Amino acid sequence: MAGLDVLLIGGSGVISAACSRATIEAGHRLTLLRRGTPDVRSVPDAAEVVTADVRSQDQVRAALHGRDFDVVVDFLVFEPEHARADLELFSGRLGQYVFISSASAYQTPPERLPILESTPLRNPFSAYSSSKIACEEVLVEAYRADGFPATIVRPSHTYDATHVPLHGGWTDVVRMRQGKPVFVHGDGTSLWTLTYHEDFARAFARLLGHPQAIGDSFHITSDEVLTWNQVYRAVAAAAGVAEPHLVHVPSTRIAVVEPELSAPLLGDKTHSMVFDNSKIKSLLPGWTATVPFAVGAREIVEWHDADPARPVVDVRHDRLSDTLTPDWASPA
Repeated sequence: MAGLDVLLIGGSGVISAACSRATIEAGHRLTLLRRGTPDVRSVPDAAEVVTADVRSQDQVRAALHGRDFDVVVDFLVFEPEHARADLELFSGRLGQYVFISSASAYQTPPERLPILESTPLRNPFSAYSSSKIACEEVLVEAYRADGFPATIVRPSHTYDATHVPLHGGWTDVVRMRQGKPVFVHGDGTSLWTLTYHEDFARAFARLLGHPQAIGDSFHITSDEVLTWNQVYRAVAAAAGVAEPHLVHVPSTRIAVVEPELSAPLLGDKTHSMVFDNSKIKSLLPGWTATVPFAVGAREIVEWHDADPARPVVDVRHDRLSDTLTPDWASPA
């Protein structure tokens, strides 16, 4: 469906920037509501940019001048009060509201695979995921009670060239190039799904204004499934490292030494996550994710290598790696 007036709140993130481009390419008129702070991802020339603090309803109302939209997409709803604020702002003024949730909201650890949209939502290990669940509950109740036209979309570890999907980000790439050990949680054989940002965005754009998406939820992910060992080796290969020194450390041990990794590991990456995309494919015939991670990994490395200002080493993670790996490395 073309020619819609779309308001996208956000627009500079890994996923939202790609979705902005895809929205315009689909023939829609796009307005971006942003804080206006600089970002590495450019804003499409065809987009109208409105500047406001999204947490200030007064600023948002003033910036939008009472305008109505066919579709409102909010990438910046993280707490239930954010969802309730959007209900107050946009009820009766749109045809569809798209909430960007997270696939980390699904039952963790999962009782069975693959994950379906009917899989229960429960993740007691991650405050972020629990908050996303609470946001979904606000919107589902609004749909049931008042017909608020919400569509819930759950991405799963979506990346672009700027995002290195390893525990240490670019620091792990530097260590692998230097022949230093990098830690991988568990034994590295749990299964994971990485989705290229433009693959996600192509499906997202087709959901806009789709009448059968109202009141429903969808995840949008790749069908490619990799072990974490394969993820690390794909990045290593893209960086010119034939045999990375991977050291396997129990997730619980990593979480003890670095508590900040507790939620990302125990509430997400420790557990195998494989998704059945039949539902979104049924709604959007012909769509499928097409970019394998081996291709994406090369893009990531090329982007970082292209500008000396882009590769950044996290000194704290570098030290953490030096702390964790000696006790778990196999004898030479």
